[in-house]
Amino acid sequence: MKQSINILLSGGGTGGHIYPAVAIANELKARFPDAKFLFVGAKDRMEMEKVPQAGYEIKGLWISGIQRSLSLKNLSFPFKLISSLWNARKIVKQFKPTVVIGTGGFASGPTLFVANKKGVPTLIQEQNSFPGITNKLLAKKVAKICVAYDNLERFFPMDKIIKTGNPVRQDLLTMTEDIDGAKDFFELDKAKKTLLVLGGSLGARRINQFIESNLSWFVEKGIQLIWQTGKLYYNDYKKYNDLEGVQTHSFINNMNFSYSSADFIISRAGAGSISELCIVGKPTIFIPSPNVAENHQVKNAQAIVEKDGAILIEEKNLSVFQNIFESLLTDDGLQEKLSQNIKKLALPNATKTIVDEIEKLIK
Repeated sequence: MKQSINILLSGGGTGGHIYPAVAIANELKARFPDAKFLFVGAKDRMEMEKVPQAGYEIKGLWISGIQRSLSLKNLSFPFKLISSLWNARKIVKQFKPTVVIGTGGFASGPTLFVANKKGVPTLIQEQNSFPGITNKLLAKKVAKICVAYDNLERFFPMDKIIKTGNPVRQDLLTMTEDIDGAKDFFELDKAKKTLLVLGGSLGARRINQFIESNLSWFVEKGIQLIWQTGKLYYNDYKKYNDLEGVQTHSFINNMNFSYSSADFIISRAGAGSISELCIVGKPTIFIPSPNVAENHQVKNAQAIVEKDGAILIEEKNLSVFQNIFESLLTDDGLQEKLSQNIKKLALPNATKTIVDEIEKLIK
């Protein structure tokens, strides 16, 4: 009897870990329609909602990270770790995975640790230019490590590294050439330049505050805004929809059209966002979040800036924004250089390349 293919995926805590895992699962499902899939996440984190929405079963572990500052929460960590290892062992024993894939986040640590101990082939996908602690700890035992940036041999065994890029939304790969149609969708003035502001799906408080304080300046410069405030902040900023040339959105569902409409983009520097923006190829200013582990968003952005593919302004330096943006606005040569250089860094076939490696492990 032909043995069934059982695929176990683990990753979460943030969208940056969840969406790559779902993209990988979707590609595997297309190649192995009869395979069984199971996700393992951290209880009470967003993957427990997002993964079922994508059509997959998920089991939750009682696990969280260690707080970097002195905190009473750290007292519970040893108990959470023991509980998670115990439950991960039960999941692996019952599900009998053919292969286990980790995309980072707390839950993937115990899951892949147990799988490695049991001799199950494992692969991790690292989205960032500076790896998280979970993937650094797992690296010695896994079979393959799929990465999106160069120079990660500082953290991982070189013979296991494969540069694949990060999975991106499939609709970006067929981004509309109909720029006029995209601008009509957002009811934009085609004679004006458009700035797209992205702070992530939940929003970025500091970026929103900064845009609000500069709205009159943007209007004075003839810049129109598509401003994704994030659902946490939308009610604070929706009043600006009454301002000519400004539109706020809690969340933008049709990113294809928003990217096509934009002449310039302001964005956080999460790994997923950067991978998308490399494909989009528009002049971009990164304002990284300072509130992430190992300051990895700054490092992600620096990896693009070093190739002359974008501009980086840290939150603490936002006072220089107007001068930098005005220089960009009036310099067609700089706009073209940034667009061409960021496009060179795009890896649009990342999902397929990652799944090629997983397929080798399955076979």
